[in-house]
Amino acid sequence: NHSPLFPAKFKTYAEALSEHGYWVGSTAKGWAPGDPGEINGKKRELTGPKFDEFKTEPPAKYISNNDYARNFEAFLEARPNGQPFCFWYGSTEPHRAYEFEAGIKYGGKSLNEVDQVPTFWPDVDTIRTDMLDYAFEIEYFDLHLQRMLQKLEELGELENTLVIVTADNGMPFPRIKGQVYEYSNHLPLAVMWPDGIKNPGRVVHDFVNFIDFAPTYLELAGLTAEKVGMQPVTGKSLTDILFSGKEGSVADDRDFVLVGKERHDVGRPDDQGYPVRGIFKGDYLYLRNFEPERWPKGNPETGYLNCDGSPTKTYILDTRRKKSIMEYWQLNFGKRVAEEMYNVVEDPFCMNNLADNEAYAELKTELSAEMTQKLTEQDDPRILGNGDIFDNYPYQGAVQNYYNRYMSGEKVPTGWVNETDYDSDLME
Repeated sequence: NHSPLFPAKFKTYAEALSEHGYWVGSTAKGWAPGDPGEINGKKRELTGPKFDEFKTEPPAKYISNNDYARNFEAFLEARPNGQPFCFWYGSTEPHRAYEFEAGIKYGGKSLNEVDQVPTFWPDVDTIRTDMLDYAFEIEYFDLHLQRMLQKLEELGELENTLVIVTADNGMPFPRIKGQVYEYSNHLPLAVMWPDGIKNPGRVVHDFVNFIDFAPTYLELAGLTAEKVGMQPVTGKSLTDILFSGKEGSVADDRDFVLVGKERHDVGRPDDQGYPVRGIFKGDYLYLRNFEPERWPKGNPETGYLNCDGSPTKTYILDTRRKKSIMEYWQLNFGKRVAEEMYNVVEDPFCMNNLADNEAYAELKTELSAEMTQKLTEQDDPRILGNGDIFDNYPYQGAVQNYYNRYMSGEKVPTGWVNETDYDSDLME
């Protein structure tokens, strides 16, 4: 549920570590958007107290002036001597918006440096430029990360510090962020811990998930969910991989991952979501779209609100509006069929839907059955037939009842999309 309430009964690992001897802090984006709730009359800090005092001159418009690395130093300087620490670096880059052509103007990049444009977008200069601007912002994230690691090395703390670097979603581009395809879910993950990881430098192909991070931190801190008063943790500690020394496939039971989506966005009638469930296993991804009559990226008349405004988004919408080319609009914004299945190794852009291919009928049945079984074991309301509960959770903030308010003429703020994104001629 996008922009939800975070009930106090659900404790974060940062809160748990803070209560058990750790110096905890964060910089920039911690947990948002939504209402984290209060404890003893104080607003909860789900990723730890903020260290945002120090500012810098950003290299391009829309890049934050938060001096992330200096604020990490301030966090370390404030730490009681010898106390173990946990820090959250929540860079707002590469979140949108971007200064157009920043990668070329300030990063010295050129259009031919883009190795491949995903085949669900047109290969044109506008989209290549957008991709370079995205890369420029990632490099800015990396720059501050490098400074943080250098500071740890100066302090003699690098060897015994576990560093996990990942991303919270795929690229903020059409058909990726907020969706459930390969490029939506297969995210970068790098783990560094010189004193702890056996045989460092390995590449591991096991399926792991964000839910595995919290139990990893608890185990390494000598804690359990029960001991720290957390709700049961459903992930599995990554220590089996970190301490194995093996590369490639390590753990036999890490051979699948479940994915899903409910109400990640706003902009449909009555705050409806777009419910999907899926399973990655082996080379394949199976997806079930439960409400294919709904618009997967949000309704056209409200601006496809589950897709950030961008040059790429505008260009694709214009291929239909100005050139009457339906292909790219359909791939990125059009309605979808009830079942999808892809070979994500041979077809990582998920262009060739195998769900109706008789040659894959048996495999599709197996994946669907396994997904259903595992979700049933987890008491997933969508699988158990009462999935409407997801459409009725309260939103926190101005997004509540967005569609009806917008259609009645109210100007509800939606700064993450452009004025050019609205497609009122597609109203149904």
